[in-house]
Amino acid sequence: MQRIQYRIDPLDGVTPSNLKKLAAKTLNCHPADLGKIHLVQQSLDVRDRYPVIHCVVDVYLKAENPGESRVSYRDVSQSKDVIVVGSGPAGLFAGLTLLEKGFRPVILERGKDIHARKADIAALNRGLGVNPDSNYCFGEGGAGTFSDGKLYTRSTKRGDTGKILQTLVAHGASDEILSQVHAHIGSDRLPAIIEKIRHTIESHGGTYHFNTRVTDLLVKNNKVLGVRDSNGTEWKGEAVILATGHSARDIYRLFKYRGWALETKGFAMGLRIEHPQQLINDIQYSHVMPSYRKVLPPATYNLVAQAGGRGVYSFCMCPGGQIIPACTDAAGLVLNGMSNSKRSGKMANAGVVVSVEPGDATCPDDPLSLMYLQESIEKAAKVAGFAAPGQRMTDFVRGKISASLPVSSYFPGCVEAPLGAILPDYVTRSLQEAFALFNNKMHGYFTSEALLLGVESRTSSPVRIPREKETFRHITLEGLYPCGEGAGYAGGIVSSALDGVLVATAAAAAIVFAR
Repeated sequence: MQRIQYRIDPLDGVTPSNLKKLAAKTLNCHPADLGKIHLVQQSLDVRDRYPVIHCVVDVYLKAENPGESRVSYRDVSQSKDVIVVGSGPAGLFAGLTLLEKGFRPVILERGKDIHARKADIAALNRGLGVNPDSNYCFGEGGAGTFSDGKLYTRSTKRGDTGKILQTLVAHGASDEILSQVHAHIGSDRLPAIIEKIRHTIESHGGTYHFNTRVTDLLVKNNKVLGVRDSNGTEWKGEAVILATGHSARDIYRLFKYRGWALETKGFAMGLRIEHPQQLINDIQYSHVMPSYRKVLPPATYNLVAQAGGRGVYSFCMCPGGQIIPACTDAAGLVLNGMSNSKRSGKMANAGVVVSVEPGDATCPDDPLSLMYLQESIEKAAKVAGFAAPGQRMTDFVRGKISASLPVSSYFPGCVEAPLGAILPDYVTRSLQEAFALFNNKMHGYFTSEALLLGVESRTSSPVRIPREKETFRHITLEGLYPCGEGAGYAGGIVSSALDGVLVATAAAAAIVFAR
């Protein structure tokens, strides 16, 4: 095997035939002499007038074709139970890991399965109301199911990201995600992949239970024996992995009520911003030769600034995407973004958020103080049902209510409203300052064509459920393993999945050791 780097013209494209032709030329052999050509990594470089695709490939001769590595799962139908609360990426990969370790995952999901969940989301998109247990945040697959499906993470030191991606490919994702630097799956493809993971878990003896909202832990002498659901049913197991997601506020309230350890955690909040995708393309590709622009993907951006003494940054940028209502109850309004695999929509959206630190808490001694702030901002944003309050970017900076609003992808609709009156003053001031700084980096970003919608507040959990560094166990409750975004240890699909693997591995080891 030889690892080779190539610079490929985007007009030629990264195709199997093109890679084989280049490899044969590099190795001075006939293409028929080559075996597998594995695309290790590819990235698009558009810094110059003539874009280039950087590729890294592993080239095998016919005689040295590598074997395919597949994860082998055990039949655990007769094994000991481990309770997994939540079926987001952390819960799903915890479940798969438990199969590998020889334990039966019993997955309790407060929401509905993929297909039933879609009906509740469709109703929410039409402004017909929100099911508090079945929405964009709750239900099979968690908050990431109906998202862009971004698969890049900074948490590479936590574990084997390659294994996470390979598992997704084995369940139906395109193998392109294995090589793309900024890989994504798309909201149109993720649900089927999530469903296939469920089938894997069930076919090896694991169990799923939908419409099962956990309301309490079964605790004796500071040891967690299981959980109790809203119907009063008790579920007992060797351990409990708590992977409830960043919006399970009832779990945080339960911990506070019971006196179990909790910590305030910083997060970020702000607004969703939407530009015409063509405008973002024109900004990002203005220096590129016209002949190349037609083959380039929808442009993205990643902006960071210090403004108002705080970090301000773009978050979850969705090229060719749409803005969605991500609220989990009828009292408030919160937004998120998504895009399909082709990213073919006419609008580009991103969260632009400001850091909020534990020191901003009005009640520093209350671990839920920043959660209460989240709730209050989301309630203030509900000015017209599920219609989102909005301003043109230029009007927001000037403190002026917009006379009209641009076209938006947000289906429930938008209404003119002063967003500065909804957000905390320090968030408003930081955003107003940051937009000018962003425009210095992307000339044309600051424009009346840009629409700001409120609010973006669920960037991550404002609460952490503390756990031991080495064992991943809760610091006071034996047998409880806080996990993923909801516990405050991840942010995104891959980092959550990695945390699920780590926590499930630790829980399995502890059970074996206790025997």
